[in-house]
Amino acid sequence: MDAQKSVNDFMNTMKELAKTDKAYVDAFMNFFKEAEKPGALSAKEKALIAVAIAVSERCSYCIAIHTKNALDAGATREEILEAAKVAGLMGGGPALAYITLVLEALDAFEVKQDK
Repeated sequence: MDAQKSVNDFMNTMKELAKTDKAYVDAFMNFFKEAEKPGALSAKEKALIAVAIAVSERCSYCIAIHTKNALDAGATREEILEAAKVAGLMGGGPALAYITLVLEALDAFEVKQDK
């Protein structure tokens, strides 16, 4: 998986959908932002939950996006991998296999953040 390409592909898909149904895309993106904003849980905690769910659901696009968001929210590599391992607990072997994509996303996005 190319994590940056996955993030870009998702954003390009949203742009393409907006050409025919901007209200739909706006509603989804507003929902996304609302769900991620701090409340009883911090943005970082919510991002870690999203990583775990992305792994459990086996969504490569979601793994890339939410791993990046978790890093952006201040999560460490160790925290992100621990969240992914909890997903392995709940999702079994198939979910564990998707932790490979978390590692790839971490490698892709950590390098860019360090610069």
